[in-house]
Amino acid sequence: MKRGIKKKGQVWIETVIYTLIAFVMIGLVLSFARPKIQEIQDELVLDQSISMLKSVDSTILSMGSPGNQRIIPITIKKGELKIDGENDKIIFNMNSKSLYSEPGKEIIDGSVIILTEEKTDLNLITLSLNYTQFYNITLDGKDETKLLSSAATEYRISLVHKGFDSSGKPILEVSV
Repeated sequence: MKRGIKKKGQVWIETVIYTLIAFVMIGLVLSFARPKIQEIQDELVLDQSISMLKSVDSTILSMGSPGNQRIIPITIKKGELKIDGENDKIIFNMNSKSLYSEPGKEIIDGSVIILTEEKTDLNLITLSLNYTQFYNITLDGKDETKLLSSAATEYRISLVHKGFDSSGKPILEVSV
């Protein structure tokens, strides 16, 4: 009788040991795979953000004559979008473990300027559209800056062609 109890105890101890070994192995695999998965997810978000900025640029370029208005739905999953009316730029910033491009060198993809800056833990990826020579961007009639951060719901950005400023550049009024 005692021999059967010892045998059952040994089976349970072996089961617990094998289970612990399996958990340790799964933990090791996840510790190596998780950073790579995050890096791939960041690259996908950056690709989507480049497409979003190209879409915004296309919409802006199609504004035409004064009085035209467009509504652009924008979803920001990660990072932040800055509408800079003072410098007439639209800038998307995101911290990422990924080196999206060569650090310190600007790369131009269509109208989007891509810059990667190496930091200690994360890299700062900046995607920007520069309209300083083409449009005077205002936010609700003022040269201000608006920051849109990541959110579960989409933003609806309104663009209105308000005519021309004293230098002849079209005034593009943006409101969120």
